[in-house]
Amino acid sequence: MYLAVALILTGEALVRGSVTLLAYLCAVMLVFHLTVVLYEEPTLRRSFGAGYEEPCARVPRWIPRQV
Repeated sequence: MYLAVALILTGEALVRGSVTLLAYLCAVMLVFHLTVVLYEEPTLRRSFGAGYEEPCARVPRWIPRQV
């Protein structure tokens, strides 16, 4: 979901040529990143323990890659 929102905002900024939308995109991505790093990941680590660590080591946080 986070990546989809970023891509939509990027497209809008490019189509409209808007520096304001680009700045908004940066702010939104910063909030997303902080939410994931400071809240979601620690919560999942507490909930699932070592079972969560293995997928974290294999899967990148933001940019998916083909396996």
